[in-house]
Amino acid sequence: MDPLTLGVGVLLLGFGIYTFYSRAKYPHKLGKLQAMKDKFGKGAGTLIHTIAYSLIPIGAGAALIWSGHKGISISQIVGS
Repeated sequence: MDPLTLGVGVLLLGFGIYTFYSRAKYPHKLGKLQAMKDKFGKGAGTLIHTIAYSLIPIGAGAALIWSGHKGISISQIVGS
């Protein structure tokens, strides 16, 4: 088990869940969401924000948690 990889995974997962929840309950607090809506339109801006700030961090966080549990270090993942 690699605690650093697990920790980064938990942080990413938490960030993704937080932004997903915030977008649903308090969208006015997310400045980048409004900027994306202004630039790309309501539907596309929301979709891009959801993918970039919720789905990718949730997926990466889950993958890092799994990797950390299996003993794979984050330094092996990024290739350092």
